[in-house]
Amino acid sequence: MQNVIFARNKTPVMKIHSTFLCLALLATMQFDADAQNKENFRGRVTIPLKHGSDHPGPRTDEAMNRWRSHGLGQFIHWGMYSIPGGEWNGKTYTGASEWIRSWKDMPKADYDNLYKHFNPKGFDARQWARMAKDMGAGYMVFTTKHHDGFCMWPSKYTDYTVANTPYRKDVVKQVVDAYVAEGIDVHLYFSVMDWNQGGWLYQPPKTDEERAKWEGFKEFTRNQILELLENYPQIKGLWFDGTWDGSWVSEYEFAHELEREIRAKHPDIIIGSRFRPDELGNRQYDANGDLIGDYDQSWERDIPTSIEQLSGNDWDCGMTVAENGWGYTKNPTSYVKTPYELISMISECNSMGGNFVLNFGPDGNGAMAPREVQIAAEIGRWMKTNGEAVRGAEPVVDIRKQGWGFMTKKDDKLYLHVYNKPLNDILRIEFGRKTYVPGAVKMLGGAPLKVTDAGRNKKNSRLFNIHLPESAGADGPFVIEMELVDNTGENDAYQQALT
Repeated sequence: MQNVIFARNKTPVMKIHSTFLCLALLATMQFDADAQNKENFRGRVTIPLKHGSDHPGPRTDEAMNRWRSHGLGQFIHWGMYSIPGGEWNGKTYTGASEWIRSWKDMPKADYDNLYKHFNPKGFDARQWARMAKDMGAGYMVFTTKHHDGFCMWPSKYTDYTVANTPYRKDVVKQVVDAYVAEGIDVHLYFSVMDWNQGGWLYQPPKTDEERAKWEGFKEFTRNQILELLENYPQIKGLWFDGTWDGSWVSEYEFAHELEREIRAKHPDIIIGSRFRPDELGNRQYDANGDLIGDYDQSWERDIPTSIEQLSGNDWDCGMTVAENGWGYTKNPTSYVKTPYELISMISECNSMGGNFVLNFGPDGNGAMAPREVQIAAEIGRWMKTNGEAVRGAEPVVDIRKQGWGFMTKKDDKLYLHVYNKPLNDILRIEFGRKTYVPGAVKMLGGAPLKVTDAGRNKKNSRLFNIHLPESAGADGPFVIEMELVDNTGENDAYQQALT
């Protein structure tokens, strides 16, 4: 909406008339906004949007509840970029290896012909799926096509696919079948940006020739997305990327209609917030602050500092093992995270209701990097003992966060994820006035723990000491399970001094 400006030389009558028109316009907007409010049930004044959020507030259906309960997921980036592995002609690319085609020292013709050498004899999707299962992942995301445009399935809309490599077999089908067989949900990554097809633009088309190419590209994109739905009906979601440029941002109507078409064909499908903008150019969140999509994808390689930042929305954190790089890298040039750091991120994300999705980048032969195999094994060992505090767990909003770690909750069970074990082996927990007291307490995978009353603080909050064995934490972070007993009927012990 443009601002209404009154010129200084207008007569009073003109001012009155203009003011009347302005008020009438505002009244009309208020009516439209009220109509919008009836749909979003938030009782607030909003901007009427045709292409904003379709469902302000979280989805509550069974499919979304299942996604929400996973806690831990696996991401796999695999494609042509896995062959060079961040190196070419003796030089090392210091950027993200999956972007190596954009590197000045990577000849485009050389990269675009790598498909002639794609013959991953070491690829075994069942082995990948077993590794993910042992790690404790509830779902996985697989790159069907990255920005380079190479398709890991035999798409009938381009020749730049796995069908025209020495390998020939449908990689996506093998991945979907293997993971589904292990009981792991599959989501497919798809890059809208495509450097190979020929019609991709970074900004809206300006000439007739650009418009013709762009319209062809839009239809190509639609065809490929619907093809994935048709070929792999078992999938649970689509994970979109490469949607940030002005060309796609200007296609809010087309993208919205395409999303509706996707949902009509696959009603339970889960789509993140990256796919489409609203008509005012807002991505991820529309002009009213409502999430566009089913979960917030803006926390890539990042974690909120508090649950309040999430405004009640579902979210995930896609995390790399190296500092920044999703595809296979022969020799990482940046910091590589430790299993301890990554496990702590699982707990931190879960404590705020998010899924933690750890990325793996197999090499050009289909083998996982040994460092990533080791990380998956370490996480799996921790999850085998403590996964109960991750899968199906919820954030804790009625107990104050304390310095020893993080908390999750499931029914009447509270889980204390301990990363900072007190030196005196006594862990203190605080329950607000008239909320809970502890029932049975034990370490997951261990014996019951002794709990003693530690009195009250000034706010009449109840304090309890949990006595830990000296060996607790010797093998890494641990989780304490505590039964929560309702204490809302308790009388205060004494009147606190007024200050």
